[in-house]
Amino acid sequence: MNSLDHWLEHCERLHPHNIEMGLDRVRTVVERMALHFDCPVITVAGTNGKGSTCAMLEACLLQAGYRTGVYTSPHLVHFQERCRVHGETVEPAALLPHFERVEQARQGAAPEEAVSLTYFEFTTLAILSLMAASNLEVAILEVGLGGRLDAVNVIDADCAVITSIDLDHMDWLGTDRESIGREKAGIMRTGRPVIVSDPVPPQSVLDHGLEIGADVWTFGRDFNFTGDKQQWGWAGRGRRYSGLAYPALRGANQLVNASGVLAALEALRSRIPVTAQAVRNGLAMVELPGRFQIVPGQPALVLDVAHNPHAVAALTENLDAMGYYPTTHAVFGAMADKDVAPMLARVGPLVDRWYFCDLPTPRAATAEQLRSSWQTVNTGDAVKAGTYMDPLSALNAAVAAADPADRIVVFGSFFTVGGVLKNGTPRLDAPHLSS
Repeated sequence: MNSLDHWLEHCERLHPHNIEMGLDRVRTVVERMALHFDCPVITVAGTNGKGSTCAMLEACLLQAGYRTGVYTSPHLVHFQERCRVHGETVEPAALLPHFERVEQARQGAAPEEAVSLTYFEFTTLAILSLMAASNLEVAILEVGLGGRLDAVNVIDADCAVITSIDLDHMDWLGTDRESIGREKAGIMRTGRPVIVSDPVPPQSVLDHGLEIGADVWTFGRDFNFTGDKQQWGWAGRGRRYSGLAYPALRGANQLVNASGVLAALEALRSRIPVTAQAVRNGLAMVELPGRFQIVPGQPALVLDVAHNPHAVAALTENLDAMGYYPTTHAVFGAMADKDVAPMLARVGPLVDRWYFCDLPTPRAATAEQLRSSWQTVNTGDAVKAGTYMDPLSALNAAVAAADPADRIVVFGSFFTVGGVLKNGTPRLDAPHLSS
């Protein structure tokens, strides 16, 4: 196969399910590939804040002069966004030999040795193969779903980071924070540091760390932060920073993520030392599309991949802190398995007009289903709601209806935000949209 698209189509056909939990099949293929890393590996799990944590780790380590590799998922627009080497998104062509390598290992020496891999497992192994061959000095791996049984967990982490834990993917991970926390805790390793950046972690996370003898760093005991409107400071086991500028990623929740990042860097300081200046520069320069991303223009445009109640609560606080806008227009699309009603109820008081959209995947709720969910929680008669066939047409409708002083928020699934970014970042000049 001579293109990334062909390989991705192949991966989609291989397995009857999007998700099949368990590491046995993945481990078999990894052993056949002799896949391993010769550098420190940081694995990041959690419900919210994983992508931001990976981006801040990468930015600080790049500023310190290290050759980094990062694997994150899902992508917003192009599949290759899932892998960055030395700060640059990999070229599609660079992935092709690694897809071929996974396929050969998957098939084995005889037909009866063939191993079935899901799309996520196959693509994860291809990216890990590329990263392992890239002479990295540090690898940063984001867990896709859960932790214990996620394909990323086939690699032993030298340092684990567990970000905020909330209710999401409950069909797979459990129906409460304790059950979900137990799955996330599966990325810990005996005798190695694990940074728990959730300020109020489930007891199951702490218990598992104790049970296996991991070196658990908890917020408030092993590290903490303080801050005022101008700057913030951090203190850990053997180091402190003061007078730090706020991270370039916006939102109050980013200080919690940044605190976990600094703890991880401190835990690995003997192997990958990072100067205070590299930390300052990295946090000041970090970029990550779709995380409370404010695009300048008229009207103001906010892009956020918040797609569970905890993330939408953070988005709501951040929107509230932006100040006054005459009208807030919201474009929203989500997967069918999401707990949509509490999300809409939480952000609803800030929204004056809704634009619900279909998404290009069978796993998505339809725009009409989303509007129906909204109608069950809507108490404001004056609020208008429409349905649209895709995120871009919903955004176009919002732009057409907006005044220059208004605000448009695009949130929900990665497909929602990715849908409005597919032709590049929109620059709004009401009443017409120009890319």
